[in-house]
Amino acid sequence: MTNPYRLLFDKGFAHVDPEKAHHLGFAGIRAAGPGLRGVARALPKRTGVRRMGLDFPSVLGLAAGFDKNAVGIDALGALGFGFVEIGTVTGEPQAGNPKPRLVRLVEDRAVVNRMGFNNDGAEVVAARLAKRARHLKPGRGPVLGVNIGKTKVVPEDAAIADYEKSTGLLAPYADYLVVNVSSPNTPGLRDLQAVAKLEPLLTAVRRRADEVTGDRRVPLLVKIAPDLSDEDVLEVADLAGAIGLDGIVATNTTIGREHLRSSPAAVEAAGAGGLSGAPLRERSLEVLRLLRSRVAPDLTLIGVGGISTAEDALERLAAGADLVQAYTAFIYEGPLWPRRVSAAIDEEHGR
Repeated sequence: MTNPYRLLFDKGFAHVDPEKAHHLGFAGIRAAGPGLRGVARALPKRTGVRRMGLDFPSVLGLAAGFDKNAVGIDALGALGFGFVEIGTVTGEPQAGNPKPRLVRLVEDRAVVNRMGFNNDGAEVVAARLAKRARHLKPGRGPVLGVNIGKTKVVPEDAAIADYEKSTGLLAPYADYLVVNVSSPNTPGLRDLQAVAKLEPLLTAVRRRADEVTGDRRVPLLVKIAPDLSDEDVLEVADLAGAIGLDGIVATNTTIGREHLRSSPAAVEAAGAGGLSGAPLRERSLEVLRLLRSRVAPDLTLIGVGGISTAEDALERLAAGADLVQAYTAFIYEGPLWPRRVSAAIDEEHGR
């Protein structure tokens, strides 16, 4: 059966500037939020899954990048996402890279982005989350992940302090916290994935999170790139175990451009940036399997990258993911996609 949204996308949205289309679509989701939440409450309750001491209504979540500024968390949850990861949020507000900075490769069901962590900054986002927390009824809304990254103008030797600032402001409102060191769009950021630099960073973030949250321990994860070598992936896995990290998000976007269906001219025109979507599936799956072979069973793995169908999500779960995330498929498949995929996962697992 043809997906009406997919037809609408191919005939209409695909010809609108991607960043403008994102803002228009997200505005529509936020406007429909109250109605969406009412419908969601009327639907049968899922069993969900418990990881990191948190109860996830569904194993399917929305990856960071869609709601950078925490403006539509609950409306997105009402669409069927069991958890929503906001951000990436930086210590200081920043406009991001020059436009155009978001390009679709429609033949590949992929996106190239060089957004550059455009966001309102940790102070503004924290105030927004505080307001949400005051009005949120217990047990309502999706699990909230907060993804933090380095401010572009902050030099590497001040990166830890920058992450600590974001942590101090945002950890009190996060159900879990993700340290992003894997976006290709902030110069030098991926260098922080080297274990020698990553260990003191994660240790500092852990310490700061504990200082501001008291008795409530906020789970801490790191998000890594698919472009790491297998050896480097395993080193991150060993570090995660050694310092008591709660989980790893695998993976971010790739700078690779192999095995694309789009014409070389279209790929060249798309320019630099991180590639997401279906072409990322195989490598993200490989990285997940490597991690699961190395880490303890109680360390949570979130599989993300190239998940387009329920079958993709189930494959990731079978390979060792505890939770899965998507973003690009949501763009191409529309607002009914998360609930449709979540229902198919639930049916397969007998939830």
